Amino acid sequence: MEDCLFCQIIARKIPSNVIKETNELVVFPDMNPSADVHLLIVPKEHIEGIQDVANRGDLLEQVYEMVNLLVKENNLGDNLYRVVVNGGKAQHVPHLHFHLLGGKWYKLV
Repeated sequence: MEDCLFCQIIARKIPSNVIKETNELVVFPDMNPSADVHLLIVPKEHIEGIQDVANRGDLLEQVYEMVNLLVKENNLGDNLYRVVVNGGKAQHVPHLHFHLLGGKWYKLV
């Protein structure tokens, strides 16, 4: 979608610090972090919300694998971390995305 912030980041029309990328996902830091580690895991395909994941193959499995990789790379295994997905009006950007929050401090988002 032309006016979607995440679609513009994925298309490299808006600069971002993409730290991981696969054929299906991109990962970049949240602009307003709520934790020492606050990464966004975003499907490249524009998907409005979690309710729209049906018939999207193994997308959720790929997100799961990416989370596990990021937890290891950021040494979060022994620390508190969580993965958050928002939907509907709770999303500031109407494009499915997952927040990985962890480290020494975090607050609810």
